[in-house]
Amino acid sequence: MNIAPAIAADLALHAPTAAAISALLYPHGEVVLHDLRSGTIAAIWNCFSGRTVGEDSLIEEAFTAFGGKAVVLGPYEKTGADGQRFKSISAVLRNETGEAVGLLCINLDVSMIDTALKLLSAFAGAEQPRPRALFARDWREEINATLHGWLGERGLALSALKRGDRVALVAALDERGLFQTRNAVDHLASLIGASRASIYNYLAAARGEAPG
Repeated sequence: MNIAPAIAADLALHAPTAAAISALLYPHGEVVLHDLRSGTIAAIWNCFSGRTVGEDSLIEEAFTAFGGKAVVLGPYEKTGADGQRFKSISAVLRNETGEAVGLLCINLDVSMIDTALKLLSAFAGAEQPRPRALFARDWREEINATLHGWLGERGLALSALKRGDRVALVAALDERGLFQTRNAVDHLASLIGASRASIYNYLAAARGEAPG
C-alpha cells in the first residue's frame, strides 16, 4: 500500500474501501485511487503495474469536468507489460458539491483464468472423431449419446420429461434400432427412472401398437 502524504481529505475517505477491496483480491487485484484535480495517482494497493504514487494518472483533462450523477465505468479490458489481460472497472468519486474529484480503479489480473480455461479446454476437447471400431457394438454408448443429444436439441431436462416426451424419445431410439439389443430396455429404464413395463408401453405407443 502506498498513499500520498498530502492526499485530499475527500479522497482519503475512500482509502479504507480501496484497502478492503485490495485485501479481498490479493494478489490478483490492483486498486488505484486517482486525484482528478492534480491529475496524479493519490494511492495504490497491490501494485503490479509498475505505477507509483504521485505520477501522472494519464487521464484526459476533460474528464475532470465530467458531469451528471456518479457513474461506474466498465468493466473494460487492459493489457499489462507482460501481455497479461486485466479486467478493470472505475468508479467516479465526488465531493459533497457533486464535483468529480477522483477515480477508484480496480485492475483484476485474469491471465491465470485464461490459462486455466485453455488447460481445461485442452483436456475436455476431443481432437479426433471417436474410432468407429471401438464403438460400433457399444449399444450403451449409443443410447447414452442419442438420449442426451435428443434432450439437448429440444432444450429438455431428463427430470422434467412428460409421458409424451418419453414416447417421442423412445421413438427416436427405436428409429435407430437401439431396442434390438436384449438389455436396451433395462438400460433406458435406469437412465430415465422408469420401469421396464413403462418403457415397453412407451415403445408400443411409439409404434402405434396396443400396450401388451
